[in-house]
Amino acid sequence: MKILNRYIFRQFAKTFLFTCVVFVFLFILINMVEKLDDFMDRNLSFMEIARYYLLSVPSTLLVTSPVGVLLSSILVAGKLSGSGELSAIRSAGVSMRQLLTPFLAGGVIICCINLYNACWLAPEAFTGITAFEQHLQSNSERPQKIETLHILESGNRIVSLKSFDTTRSNAKGVSVEEFSGSHLRMRTDADSMRYDATIGEWIMRNASTRHFTGNSDQLKTVALEPIKLSLTPHSLEELNLQPEAMNIIRHYYYLADKEKAGFSGLERSMVKLHSKIALPFASIIIILIGVPLSAKKKREGLASEISITLFIGFLFLALQKTIAIAGYQGILNPMLAAWLPNILFLGIGYTIYKTAID
Repeated sequence: MKILNRYIFRQFAKTFLFTCVVFVFLFILINMVEKLDDFMDRNLSFMEIARYYLLSVPSTLLVTSPVGVLLSSILVAGKLSGSGELSAIRSAGVSMRQLLTPFLAGGVIICCINLYNACWLAPEAFTGITAFEQHLQSNSERPQKIETLHILESGNRIVSLKSFDTTRSNAKGVSVEEFSGSHLRMRTDADSMRYDATIGEWIMRNASTRHFTGNSDQLKTVALEPIKLSLTPHSLEELNLQPEAMNIIRHYYYLADKEKAGFSGLERSMVKLHSKIALPFASIIIILIGVPLSAKKKREGLASEISITLFIGFLFLALQKTIAIAGYQGILNPMLAAWLPNILFLGIGYTIYKTAID
């Protein structure tokens, strides 16, 4: 059995590595066709472009790994079945469970690599991709759209910022609106505000405060006005972060801090957190579909195997995206939204497995 396991494992590993290379080059080619004009307009060097696409490899492998594992398991098992080797193996008393062993061993290794990729490597690479794309936009001759940032504060307050500099702990174009129910009670506008770490408060510069009472309002203008907000320079810095740019530990504490501060609308970030763990495990689950499905000899040959792979693989990716959207919108629990595709395909795989051994 050890010789047989090593033989199947080598075939599976070589096929998986080949499919990974093909998928990566395919995704790079498609992306390059879309962005080649921008690269040429910015006069980017070959090394800059190569670094950009090198940084895109981790996220590409993470998404395409389930399809690559499925394709590899179907091709290897289909080859064994088509050549008659599988019939000889089964007649020697090797069960379907024993046949799955080398495939599952490869799936576990791929899962471990993808866990490291999803939790640490891909977020670091995504940060580099984001910086590159921002640099690309900053060199663009097209006008940049500036959007004011609106933040919901405790005490029925909304803080609006036109810009902020986390390195200097200051913000410009500041507006603070305080409500009593749906009625605007007070509004303060300031040219800028700076965070004073010694007192833990923001100092507003050239602040104009209006108090609205009935049909009248009172205006007060001061050069410097302290204001206490739960907003800090650190939290402002994190507002620029996307879930894809945070490693698993930072992502967890980011959500914990936001939930503690009473922030709402965290469903998307929570789904992304659970997906960083759920998606790598799909590489193991998908084997339960691929191997038993190809264990029976088919007349159609290689074209049929590839067609089945593409259908199942893209069905999985489409299902994952659809269920994730339901999690983003709060229709599904974030953890369930991340794990439900795996659970559904595990059920399908177990059914196919039981059918194959009967």
